[in-house]
Amino acid sequence: MTNEKFSYDNKIVRNFAIATIIWGIVGMLVGLIIALQLTSSRFDIAPYLNFGRIRPLHTNAVIFAFVGNGIFMGLYYSLQRLMKARMFSDLLSKLHFWGWQLIIVSAAITLPLGITTSKEYAELEWPIDIMITLVWVIFAINMFGTIIKRRERHLYVAVWFYIATVVTVAVLHIVNSIELPVTFLKSYSVYAGVQDALVQWWYGHNAVAFFLTTPYLGLMYYFVPKIANRPVYSYRLSIIHFWALIFLYIWAGPHHLLYTSLPDWAQSLGVVFSVMLIAPSWGGMINGLLTLRGAWDKVREDVVLKFMVVAVTAYGMSTFEGPMLALKNVNAISHFTDWTIAHVHVGGLGWNGFLTFGILYWLIPKLYNTKLHSRKLANFHFWIGTMGILFYAIPMYWAGFTQSLMWKDFTPDGVLKYPNFLETVVQILPMYRLRAFGGFLYLTGALVMGYNLLKTIKAGSLVANEEAEAPALVKLSSSETPHGHWHRKLERRPIQMLLLATVLILIGGMVEIIPMLTVKSNIPTISSVKPYTPLELQGRDIYIREGCYTCHSQMIRPFRSETERYGEYSKAGEFVYDHPFQWGSKRTGPDLQREGGKYPNSWHFNHMMDPTTMSPNSLMPAYEFLINNDLDISTTPAKIRVMKKLGVPYADGYDAQANADLAKQAEGIADDLKKSGIKVDRRKEIIALIAYLQRLGIDIKGNKTAQN
Repeated sequence: MTNEKFSYDNKIVRNFAIATIIWGIVGMLVGLIIALQLTSSRFDIAPYLNFGRIRPLHTNAVIFAFVGNGIFMGLYYSLQRLMKARMFSDLLSKLHFWGWQLIIVSAAITLPLGITTSKEYAELEWPIDIMITLVWVIFAINMFGTIIKRRERHLYVAVWFYIATVVTVAVLHIVNSIELPVTFLKSYSVYAGVQDALVQWWYGHNAVAFFLTTPYLGLMYYFVPKIANRPVYSYRLSIIHFWALIFLYIWAGPHHLLYTSLPDWAQSLGVVFSVMLIAPSWGGMINGLLTLRGAWDKVREDVVLKFMVVAVTAYGMSTFEGPMLALKNVNAISHFTDWTIAHVHVGGLGWNGFLTFGILYWLIPKLYNTKLHSRKLANFHFWIGTMGILFYAIPMYWAGFTQSLMWKDFTPDGVLKYPNFLETVVQILPMYRLRAFGGFLYLTGALVMGYNLLKTIKAGSLVANEEAEAPALVKLSSSETPHGHWHRKLERRPIQMLLLATVLILIGGMVEIIPMLTVKSNIPTISSVKPYTPLELQGRDIYIREGCYTCHSQMIRPFRSETERYGEYSKAGEFVYDHPFQWGSKRTGPDLQREGGKYPNSWHFNHMMDPTTMSPNSLMPAYEFLINNDLDISTTPAKIRVMKKLGVPYADGYDAQANADLAKQAEGIADDLKKSGIKVDRRKEIIALIAYLQRLGIDIKGNKTAQN
């Protein structure tokens, strides 16, 4: 059979590789800044570089810019060689690359401006969500077009993971991003309260699963055997790993909401499937590590394989710890603490970061037909990066245990031993400083890598179109069937594999989400809970804009330690008008669910102007600019109309009256502040934020009435 000549597109791989390096350094630098902000409020620069605004910038930069570009770099390189075909369309490759960079730049601009939905890992507003969808469709067409025109009949295991990633990320993004626009850069989620929480963490957990895990497992299955020059340890284990993982993972999201107002049946599903996840996850880790059997001498010498070994080990550690954290008794200790931060960063820094670094060190010299500039610098990067992970993770585990123990500690007389939340914050400051040092070490390693790879690039010349040849794919007759394992038949049919993977990932999501959206008994209503007033709604949007949810939760769990500290535990019916929900995932500050009426308006004013005047040793940044900013009330009628479309029971035509009611309530708060010697115009943003804070929790019988 005559071979066909063609070429691999290395230029697109190079583009994504360089973007990976640049955005990785940017994301890690922002991470270091927010780590420093948690050691002292001096590092906050209001308003655009306050912690609440740039914390989501860090997560988006690392997840979608660094890891995202790393995925596409490895996928575009490996897919062409596994399929023995150039990418389906050079134009689509370019549109994918530049479209993805435009999305990243859009995020980098909008998030510091406070333009956010507040849904973790999905903070970008609706125009950018649409852009993400379009770019993802371009990527999917390009990938499946390449698979269909392939010259290699067999779909290698890495391609299975790529297929599952493409379809699942699309489903997750679309379902979680359904929102109604208010203005060009403002929208409200169509889901409310408990429903929104379930959909968000179904998305959030599976963004980790199908963006940070499955594509990287595909890269592991390609690059580890390639670099070690060893076959994958077990073909059968890879089959179990793939199908079990994609089926089980999609169910596990509710374990982020244990002991919350989410119905018990949904919490239990999350726990059961999370615990089962350890089997396929560790199967994948074992498959990766045992692929290196007989190559351990090479591992000691080859810095690339060192990165790979630590990466796969970090994957194993994270996927053991994840199911453990999903156990209710463990989650009762870990949730809202820095233990979760440590867990996430072992995976992010170790699994995603080190695997990306290893691929870059191997790939760049190949693309430029040269040798790595300095193996000594690469080894330095490996060791300083490893030390960075340790200096980051260990203090965060320590801080997490300290937080939980102090929050739950009672005296022999039965009262909270540490009633002041700030006592815990002060206690863990040394751990926060060590975490920042670990981040500095990790960033230093990335900068060294950037220099090393830049020198490598300058020493070589890009092989933009790498010549290759392979026989054309011959269509099998209906009588011809593949020999060997039964799975071989499926591996030759990418469309059937796509459909089966889609069905498997849809089952878990449908079982969990559809009952929450359709069965009213899952969200019992509370007659005393009323919609937000126009001023409170505007104040809530300021709260979201400033990222207050990154430090404060609004979810009191049914533990004595929490009800003693904060008040009555949270009920599902309290959140029926919350578009989006604001339960939070980390307590750097106290829970605010029962904040309404707890302090006078003057306390909130002074606290926002300078937090240390009300809470000495506070790490919270000052929000003096809220006292100077005028509240934009031009959007009030539109916000009321959208909320009414979403089912919030405002009266017909209320949008026309909303600003008059807003002005009346604002005047009442301004007059009350004046009695305390504080003169502030009722039209300022601080008034709206105070109105929202004073509303929190007062609809539940027995709570104090807000002072306004």
